[in-house]
Formats: sequence, C-alpha cells, structure tokens
Amino acid sequence: MEIDMTALRMVEQEKGVALDTLVDAIEEALLKAYHNIPGAITRARIEIDKKTGRVTVMAMDEDEDGNPIGEFDDTPRNFGRIAQATARSVIMQRLRDADDQRVLGDFAASQGKIVTGIVQQSRDMRVTRVLLPGDFEAILPDTEKVPGESWSHGDRIRAYVVAVERTEKGPRITLSRTHPGLVLGLFEREVPEIQQGQVDIRAIAREAGHRTKIAVSARREGINAKGACIGPMGSRVRAVMTELGGEKIDIVDHSDDPARFVANSLSPARVTRVVVHSVENRNATAIVPDFQLSLAIGKEGQNARLAARLTGYHIDIHADTETGQEEGASRSSMPDLVDGYEASPESDLVR
Repeated sequence: MEIDMTALRMVEQEKGVALDTLVDAIEEALLKAYHNIPGAITRARIEIDKKTGRVTVMAMDEDEDGNPIGEFDDTPRNFGRIAQATARSVIMQRLRDADDQRVLGDFAASQGKIVTGIVQQSRDMRVTRVLLPGDFEAILPDTEKVPGESWSHGDRIRAYVVAVERTEKGPRITLSRTHPGLVLGLFEREVPEIQQGQVDIRAIAREAGHRTKIAVSARREGINAKGACIGPMGSRVRAVMTELGGEKIDIVDHSDDPARFVANSLSPARVTRVVVHSVENRNATAIVPDFQLSLAIGKEGQNARLAARLTGYHIDIHADTETGQEEGASRSSMPDLVDGYEASPESDLVR
C-alpha cells in the first residue's frame, strides 16, 4: 500500500507544513488505527518510505521471555484503504492547525489596533463577517456594533480588534465599532502630532453613535494639543466624525489640576468655578451660570455623564444665578436637574 507523497510535497510547498511533520503525524495516526484491529501486536511501529510512500507495519518479534529478537512485517490486509483515509484526515487537520497558528501568531500583534476590511455575506444575522488583509476572517458581533449602523456585502469597514483567541471551532478575531480604542486609533491616523509623540490622548469617554469626549495634552510647550486634534478648519476631527457616522466629538484640554480638568470636561458649557471636595474620593462640584445649566448637563444628562467618566470624578452640577450661589444651590436639588454622575472606569480609555 502506498500514500501519495506528491500530494504531501505539494502541501509542504503551498502551505509551509514540513514533510517530516506530515509523515510523523500520519505514522502516529496509522499506529493507532493498527492497534484498533483485532490481533494487533502491542509493540509495533509504522514505517513510511518517504520516496515511494509505501506503508509497512513493523511488529516486534519476542522470545518466550518477552525479549525482543527482531521485527517482522505485520501489515494487515486492506490496510491501504485505512492508510489513505488516515492520511487525508491528518493532512486536513494539519492544514487547519497551520491556519490557526497563522492567525494566532501573525495576527495576534494586531490586537488593540484598527484594521480595515471588506464585509462578507453571512447566514448569521447576529454577526457581520469581515475579510481582512491576508485572507483573515473576523467577526463584528451585534454587541460591538454602533446603534443604527448597517453594513452590506462588499462595504469597506474600519474596526478595532478587541480579541484574537483560540476557540473550540478554531481561531477567532473579534472586532468592535463601539470601543473607545477605535476613536483613539482614528485620531492617531489623522493627527501627525500624535504619531510623532508630541500630543497624547489622555482619556476617552464614549457613548458610541452619540457622543465622545477626549482629553488631550502636549508633551512640550508651544504645541496646541487641542488645535492639533481639531486640525485646520476642523478637518481632522471632521474626518474622525465622518468615519464614526457623524458621532459628535468634544476635544478638551487635560489638566493635572482636578478642578481645571473637571471644568474643561463639561465643555461646551462654560463653568464659573469648581470645588474639589475630595481628591481621594474623587468628588467635585461644578458651578455654572444659570443659562448654561442645561448645556452642562446635556440631553438626558449625557454631557455630565461623559464628563464624569472622562475625569473619573463624581460631579455635582449647580447653577449660579444672578441673585447668588445659594439660590443656585437650592435649585440644584430640583427633580429636573441632574446631579451626581459616577465614573465608569471599565468604559474609559486612559493612557
């Protein structure tokens, strides 16, 4: 009986799986198959001639005391059919293993980065399949899609690589369009000052599809970090917003001074002053002009909520009316005012 060595050599050339590796795996599988045959001898080995592909079962001959005295050919009849089927199975498994290793090895470095791919047709409507460069296939689950976004076969898509992992069904690349890292990566592409290490994005708070706040700082004096991210005539931030489907983006200056950072985070509202009650407990109160109160809070509390997540501070927002802060403080307890948003660290991205 013989195995097609030409086919094995083609696999070696085209898929990069070494011939010796394939032969060793086939010999191991054939030995298991041989031992499943009634009357098989325990001490035996499989020998494959790498030139001809001939398969031989060599069994150990023993004396009365169980001492080996030589080998003999114990190849069963019709073992050729078993050998060919086993060889095909081993080849397919090794090819799958090689593909798995290629994904887990070559693509693992892309985790935490942005990739561009082409949307593929999928029977499962709960996930969007994406073909990435190098013939890698990734999935974009419903839970990682921005509300309102829809993708059709052939669409070009950019997404953030959340995970590259091994599963029972093989390697899996999971993408996200909601992760704050997508915003970070898009700004890194658009802003040369970030690429050059002159500007840092220090924190991101995002409600995907609606609004994002980012805090930026310069690494040296003379660089306008906020202006660099906005770009000439707003071109850079607009490019990111377009990629995110029109999601609004607030860019604010980061500050090591908690009061100043809290004030900046409530942009576009103008803050009169900020009282930091406890740096340890991260509590602060922001005083805003009465006519700025609704802007500071935002629609359904969104602006205040994102500011809290961006800074990591519990922020109480109070109005400062013309008659004094006491009146403003009393108004802050009214049911229609939003008070005390908590930070949500798991959804923030801080560098």
